[in-house]
Amino acid sequence: MTIALDRLLAHMAWANQKTIEHLQSLPEESLKAYATNPEWHVAEIIYHIVDSGDHYAFRIGGMPALTQPGDPCIDEVKGLSDLARLKEQAVIVDKALSDCVKLDDIQIEFVNAEDKLVKRWRSTILSQSIHHATEHRAQIASALEAKGFTPVDLDELDLWAFEIDTES
Repeated sequence: MTIALDRLLAHMAWANQKTIEHLQSLPEESLKAYATNPEWHVAEIIYHIVDSGDHYAFRIGGMPALTQPGDPCIDEVKGLSDLARLKEQAVIVDKALSDCVKLDDIQIEFVNAEDKLVKRWRSTILSQSIHHATEHRAQIASALEAKGFTPVDLDELDLWAFEIDTES
């Protein structure tokens, strides 16, 4: 077996689910927790992880996971009740990203958010999706801790914990 991104994508999906489950166990006001920027609060960050994954999956594979090109993004997280929907959407998005490992690693040309034409390897975008989710889970942990809520325990979301939790 060759080394591939499959396990990292499986870990990302698992860690995303664990993070949402943790948020569901906290008080409603925890969703507004932030570390340094009040506009970059927990609800915005967890929404951003899933919404960005949707966009990464489309960029890599050309098939929308949740939203069609030009459609509005997924609904924002406004309260704890929205986390159940987001959790389901994360499953769909993370599966779409995982399915991308079957594709040939070609360069894709597109116009980015800064309106510049860029070329990116599919593997670069897929790797970025993993890094992106990890980075933002760390921001969630910091935001929760900064405002006195029980933070996501990042040590319980690492790859070692994933292996222990998922190997039979």
